[in-house]
Amino acid sequence: MKTKKIPYIPGDGIGPEIMNAARQVVDTAIATAYNGEVYVDWIKAKAGEPAFQETGDYLPDATMALIKAHKIAIKGPLTTPVGGGYRSLNVALRQALDLYVCQRPVKWFHGLPSPHRTPDGIDVVIFRENIEDLYAGIEYQTGTPKHLRFMQAFQAMKDDFKHIPSPAECGIGIKPISKSNSQRLVRAAIQWAIDNNRRRLTLVHKGNIMKYTEGAFMQWGYEEALQFSAQVYTHKTYQKTAIEQGQVKADEEKAQAMLDDKLWMDDVIADVAFEQLITKPQQFDVIATTNLNGDYLSDAAAALAGGVGISPGANINPTNGTALFEANHGSAQQIAGRNMANPSSLILSAAMMLTTIGWKEAADIIRNALTTTIKNKQVTFDLAAQIPDANRLGTKEFTAQIIAYIKMEEK
Repeated sequence: MKTKKIPYIPGDGIGPEIMNAARQVVDTAIATAYNGEVYVDWIKAKAGEPAFQETGDYLPDATMALIKAHKIAIKGPLTTPVGGGYRSLNVALRQALDLYVCQRPVKWFHGLPSPHRTPDGIDVVIFRENIEDLYAGIEYQTGTPKHLRFMQAFQAMKDDFKHIPSPAECGIGIKPISKSNSQRLVRAAIQWAIDNNRRRLTLVHKGNIMKYTEGAFMQWGYEEALQFSAQVYTHKTYQKTAIEQGQVKADEEKAQAMLDDKLWMDDVIADVAFEQLITKPQQFDVIATTNLNGDYLSDAAAALAGGVGISPGANINPTNGTALFEANHGSAQQIAGRNMANPSSLILSAAMMLTTIGWKEAADIIRNALTTTIKNKQVTFDLAAQIPDANRLGTKEFTAQIIAYIKMEEK
């Protein structure tokens, strides 16, 4: 019998409920796919409010050591204070483990509610830089010693603040974007797109305004693509050919590249990307972008395919193979313990995890069972409110229904 040890963090709020649901679904799918020959040995890890109550630490060193040792882990949502309190534990985990890729796939399943008139075919995977930009956490509050020192240091550059009448009263935030972190993110996105037979990779940025951060991200991304010239054809190359050899030659070159099944890589300004995501979402395939843009875009895309309650996510270091899978939503304290939470996001994240460790058959069984459950309008309250004539189920009943469809695979 093959065993895989996987640490799990239940999380805060609804975390324990949806984690219990995800583990049940995973265990059933594995048993169905592999006839009881493999199974997961779940190892509970502590983080969040329960960890603090027990150990005095929101993120114990033992938890970090456990994830580093096993490389693969899954977590429920952890509460993050707004406007004060301790820093985000989610960010702390990503930075401490150098999980520089936040991968969020968004796919519409038949039966899911969508504000889009034609959601069929929405299938986009977003690669979001996960370490720097706003996640670097460089902020200075007005009136603090750090803020004062910052303002003093930049007095000689007062022209930078010429459009701000009173710089001293402004909170300061700095968004560092580096070449090395940008390129490893783009490298991971390109490799994933190639490995998964995707057709288009789009760099999303606000480089028309922030030229030396977001604009540099775009430039560095295109530079990284040169390392994949045998498999990737870029908009930059297309433009260069058009300038040097004419438009007809550029069009011919691009057409040949597409016939050769090369990955087409282009870039889109962030605000335009939002407009196109809303009007023509099916045109996007894989997106690679900076931290803040990726946060906005992934939730906006999820809204087109049922909301963040049905959207999975993973934080990955492709270099060393460490991956932390998670629910793509908050801890929803207001419904905790009321058998109302939708566990779909965490269940689909668990399916991503199974694919990563090579248990794709079990992952496919989970996705098929969840799709059938939704298609038959057997959903939790958040989805039922948007689906006419839906059968509203509690968390436990929804989970039981998914498991029932999984077990049908045995027959």
